[in-house]
Amino acid sequence: MIPKNTICLWFDGTALEAATFYAKTFPDSEVKAVHHAPGDYPDGKQGDVLTVEFTVLGIPCLGLNGGPAFKHSEAFSFQVATDDQAETDRYWNAIVGNGGQESECGWCKDKWGLSWQITPRVLTEAYTGPDRAAAKRAFDAMMTMGKIDVAKIEAARRG
Repeated sequence: MIPKNTICLWFDGTALEAATFYAKTFPDSEVKAVHHAPGDYPDGKQGDVLTVEFTVLGIPCLGLNGGPAFKHSEAFSFQVATDDQAETDRYWNAIVGNGGQESECGWCKDKWGLSWQITPRVLTEAYTGPDRAAAKRAFDAMMTMGKIDVAKIEAARRG
């Protein structure tokens, strides 16, 4: 069954590579179908991979090999809630270590330019919690980090 809403991600000929990486990296993720172009198009030839249906953490996505016209930006990102430092490290290291780049406050980009927020649940709980002083301490700690350090967030939250 075709989902009502699917995230369409534009790639420059690398949709299958990206989808395969996401499927290997994240649970509840898979490449579901690969569709080849039935004819030539502005940035490809008949028979080239045109679209890839895949899921990332259960979210339906479509990778479109549309060419170099459009690039990913931080205006769109996947936010991945992690349960502990080991899971945070695993996803962060997979993205950054596979040609990606680090950013600030738990953000990184994969080698295709797609932005990811690798966000430990303890951080979200801290800055959205009722203790506003603890929220500010956790938030201030986060502002100094690239990859989120769970122990430092917990310590800041405690004061």
